[in-house]
Amino acid sequence: MENESRRIARVLLDSPLPQLDRLFDYALPPELGDVPLGVRVKVPLRSAGRVVDGYVVEIDSEDDADRPLSEVDSVVSDVCVLPERLHRLARRVADRAAGSASDVLRLVIPKRQVRVEKAWTADSAPVEPSPAAQMKAREVVDAYEGLEAVLAEHGRAAVEAIPLLHGDVQGWAAILAASATRMLAAGESTVLVVPDHRDLDRLLAALEELLPAEAIARFDSRQTNPERYRSFLRSLEDAPCIVVGNRSAVYAPVRAGLVAIWDDGDPLLGEQLAPYVNARDVALLRQEQEGSALLYVGHTRTTDVERLVAHGWLVDVRAARRVLPRVVLSTPQEMDQPTAQRMPSSAFLSARNAAGEGPVLVQVSRPGFAPSLVCAECRTPARCAQCGGPLGAKHRGAVPVCGWCGRGARAWACTSCSSTQLRLASSGSERTADELGRAFPGVRVIVADSAHPVERVADKPALVVATRGAEPLAEGGYRAVVLLDGPRMLQAPDLRIGESCLRWWSNAAALAAPGAPVHLVGVDGGVARALATWNHSSYARAELAERAPLHMPPAARVALVEGTQAAVARALDGLTEIGLPRDAVLGPVPVESDDVPARVRALVRFEYGAGTRVAAALRAAVVAEAVAARRGKGRTARIALTVRLDILDPEL
Repeated sequence: MENESRRIARVLLDSPLPQLDRLFDYALPPELGDVPLGVRVKVPLRSAGRVVDGYVVEIDSEDDADRPLSEVDSVVSDVCVLPERLHRLARRVADRAAGSASDVLRLVIPKRQVRVEKAWTADSAPVEPSPAAQMKAREVVDAYEGLEAVLAEHGRAAVEAIPLLHGDVQGWAAILAASATRMLAAGESTVLVVPDHRDLDRLLAALEELLPAEAIARFDSRQTNPERYRSFLRSLEDAPCIVVGNRSAVYAPVRAGLVAIWDDGDPLLGEQLAPYVNARDVALLRQEQEGSALLYVGHTRTTDVERLVAHGWLVDVRAARRVLPRVVLSTPQEMDQPTAQRMPSSAFLSARNAAGEGPVLVQVSRPGFAPSLVCAECRTPARCAQCGGPLGAKHRGAVPVCGWCGRGARAWACTSCSSTQLRLASSGSERTADELGRAFPGVRVIVADSAHPVERVADKPALVVATRGAEPLAEGGYRAVVLLDGPRMLQAPDLRIGESCLRWWSNAAALAAPGAPVHLVGVDGGVARALATWNHSSYARAELAERAPLHMPPAARVALVEGTQAAVARALDGLTEIGLPRDAVLGPVPVESDDVPARVRALVRFEYGAGTRVAAALRAAVVAEAVAARRGKGRTARIALTVRLDILDPEL
């Protein structure tokens, strides 16, 4: 007698365990009826003795009805929250990063909101931009040579944003909004990704000048759970829309005709949860999969994007008419003057004259009054006697306070020379504002930093002292911009500190009014020349050339392997078996922690062509260690070995 056929569902489990990152077969009982693909289900997990969540990825039938299979317990919802295109993207991202697909999906699929789901009709009418909006968008797009062709042909481009204000809209926001409007007019959806909420608000303001609210789906961590789920459901519809959000928005399940990322060098675009993939890399994988247009827009050029331009993967798009900031570099002679202190005379006079006409921006490196203190005698950094943290001052004459534990240090003594006198080693935003307030009597001083967020300042005389990235918009632009603390910023022990500083300074310079001076204080060399000439791509090429012999990113890919000494050794042996040379590994070295057993970490450098083999080998090692540890020590499996690919700044 022939076996009867039966329906089976292949389910991706929503589980953090690496050994469960595959499809599991479950029988579909007849009472469930037709189960759509991509829906949420609950299934039994025999190894855990409980019911877990999952997604139906495939429906099939088999003749071997005698094969023992557990049955799908229930269908949570009939809404297809995991369309096939999203599953393929999650799988590709996970495989590239040696991670789990369920970890990727957890970033994009929100928790179910029953009321929102019941009210959802999935029949939004297509929105077409008005003729006036299309004309305005066309003017912005046509200002960039080749951009229209990239959008029409679904090409890939690195776009240099010219710092111009379009009314109250920044130039970069105008580019993204105009490109999205062009795609929407062609009946295609767009995904726009920005680093933080300030950029998101500015981009939304640019979009609202061109499009109605119903055309925009916002993916924002500030949203409530119902709002986020409503936006996610909107992105599942066939009617084209514009998805705007932070790094997780790059996974939005729309059928995208365009994916665009603003300021790809911002570290906020790097995911902080496993598998730690940067939105820039996800956009590349998505473009390959879907054939959409791809834009990286920025005032500066990261080495990652410049590498793609050099390989011909991206087209270099620039404005037909480049209106650039007027950057003034301070001379060494000016900085050597006794009266220069932090601000040379040329910058001081420029700021004083401009402050009589409108707002002046002064960028500093750190918030607070005096973020760090040193011994007045031997200049040893002052540390907390309780926890070893750095001591700082909240205001002039205040008791030193530890930046880690918050304790006051009333009876501090230097551990090197026993001196009890402290000296201010750095000036934060509040101390700079205090000093400039005395130097500019009668001028309003505004502090803008993490503790004092300011979004916008009026077109009135004022000194705005802001930390990097916290600079508010000024109506009509700043009458002058002074960039302080450049040498201190460049001293950070960071492989990418040069391009990071160039990005911070360029974004601040872009806020200046047309023709307003931008003073870079105390910096010379290649990074200063790149800002003065606004030739960021040349600086990125030079950085790439320096890193190539060292096999440092992005000239090569780098993976971080961390775990017990035995687990790391086994993982590295697996890399040797796939042909990776021994000199590709740096370390292992001990990790400073109280973990038992002690942990070590190693860096693995490899070419892009070996990425698939390396990621597969490291993933296999993670799964093997997890299975072994779970069998022997219960739930310690997940900490036996951890792997993180595409480290931007290798540091052992």
